[in-house]
Amino acid sequence: MYSLPFDIELRRAQLLTRRSLLGSSTVSLGAFALGNLLKSEQVAAAAAGETKSEGLPELPHFAPKAKRVIYLFQSGGPSHVDLFDYHEAMDSLHGTDLPDSVRGGQRLTGMTSRQTSFPVVKPLWGGRRCGEHGTWISDIVPHTQSIADDITIVRSLWTEAINHDPAVTFINTGSQQMGHASLGAWLSYGLGRESDDFPAYMVLLSQGSGKNPGQPLFSRLWGSGYLPSSHQGVMLRPGVNPVLYLKNPSGVSRDSRRQLLDTLGDLNQKHAAAAGDPETLARIEAYEMAYRMQTSVPDLTNVSDEPESTFELYGDDARRPGSFAANCLLARRMAQRGVRFIQLFHRGWDQHISIKNQLPKQCRDVDQASAALVQDLKRLGMLDDTLVVWGGEFGRTVYSQGALGSPSAGRDHHGRCFSSWMAGGGIKAGYDYGRTDDFAYNIVENPVHIRDLNATILHQLGIDHERFTFKFRGLSQRLTGVEEAHVVNDILS
Repeated sequence: MYSLPFDIELRRAQLLTRRSLLGSSTVSLGAFALGNLLKSEQVAAAAAGETKSEGLPELPHFAPKAKRVIYLFQSGGPSHVDLFDYHEAMDSLHGTDLPDSVRGGQRLTGMTSRQTSFPVVKPLWGGRRCGEHGTWISDIVPHTQSIADDITIVRSLWTEAINHDPAVTFINTGSQQMGHASLGAWLSYGLGRESDDFPAYMVLLSQGSGKNPGQPLFSRLWGSGYLPSSHQGVMLRPGVNPVLYLKNPSGVSRDSRRQLLDTLGDLNQKHAAAAGDPETLARIEAYEMAYRMQTSVPDLTNVSDEPESTFELYGDDARRPGSFAANCLLARRMAQRGVRFIQLFHRGWDQHISIKNQLPKQCRDVDQASAALVQDLKRLGMLDDTLVVWGGEFGRTVYSQGALGSPSAGRDHHGRCFSSWMAGGGIKAGYDYGRTDDFAYNIVENPVHIRDLNATILHQLGIDHERFTFKFRGLSQRLTGVEEAHVVNDILS
């Protein structure tokens, strides 16, 4: 046997990656293979300046009922017991210990797992039967009472998560584990954007008057996960600088910014054609979108063109940038400008202590504006094709956290059942769905897992959740995961 002399060029070629080898080759076969491997059509579109996100060609799977979603996410876990899920038996059960048979060996959080008793606490405020359907809604959300005939209340939502971060991550991304794409990112990826001047997915944050500060929220909740980064949510901040780094630096004119972007775009397009990195395409799109948003965002956030009747509808808080009411008004303005998925996160619902003091304040933050948004969309003829969702990551326990009747008492987390409401976008109006036991502790009729909720949202936008996938690490990833999920057809009009 003999060995070839050491060939440095051969050795170098052996060390080349497949992508580098094909990319550096001038052989037509190699160029052809590279083009197929790296989705050359997408690269060519970028080179032609066609960077607008059009979505997947196969979507929608069927005719949609909704064009857009406004998700009013109440972070911290609103008390379904006090707001939407009253049972007459609670009056006589008040003060008694929650039976072990009802609790059923449930895993409790560290806040109440060491309590020696679990006294039942009926709703701390009165309520009334509202609308033609006679839906019970608490008196601490009187404006929500007024839209009872426009909404469906789902009382039988449930989740396995018992702590905030995994629970919020689960309902927003379909998994308790980090790294998955958010609902808004999925919709941006699948359906694209309707507007040239705004991203498909925009996010607004506000802090409530209940628990302050509320539970932390992380940008991964509106992140793109394994999807291209151009589909992550764009967060608008209150004040004079809604999007960081959007303004031109001092001494840089809009014309010079345009010239800079054109030159940078040319370089990035050449790199995309040579290397085929999808993130290069996302970078081009982000630069172009930021340039257009320099004019579109100030117009969006300048509400001086709104009539006085708008502020009477949404409340005086709508004049205060960063408040939930102001964000609801901005959500309506975004919807009018073609933003497909708008998500408001409102913190402060984590009433472990002082619920009697905290919860009414928290409700005052959101009640009028939430109802106003539904009424405003209806007035504008937009409610039929706008799906509005209101709710949090889980509910609260019927039993007291802390001594019964103590001013410092509250309610612990509860994922076995909780309530949310939906309006517009092909959802039944004036309806309630699902039923819990007399303790509002376990579901006895029509359970709706949070996967089912997400499947239903996708369905209203014309998407079959089982066919809507993205290949990642050898798996066909879905928003609804690998476990069974169903569209809640009973609540659809």
